[in-house]
Amino acid sequence: MNGSSVYRVVELIGSSSDSWEEAARNAVREAGRAYQDVRVGEVVEMDVLIEDGDIIAFRTKLRLSYKSSPD
Repeated sequence: MNGSSVYRVVELIGSSSDSWEEAARNAVREAGRAYQDVRVGEVVEMDVLIEDGDIIAFRTKLRLSYKSSPD
């Protein structure tokens, strides 16, 4: 079957002291270092770390897909 592709999926959690968006960017940036041809990111979950009543970190869990090369 010519032209068919296979994609792998990984879940990563990015964190940031500024925002969920920056946390997502951090996860995508790291994925780009580890995997080639990252294609799609889906936000699965967002949460915050709280210390003494203050938010100290935003966390974004992403499901990312990347094109898999044949083994």
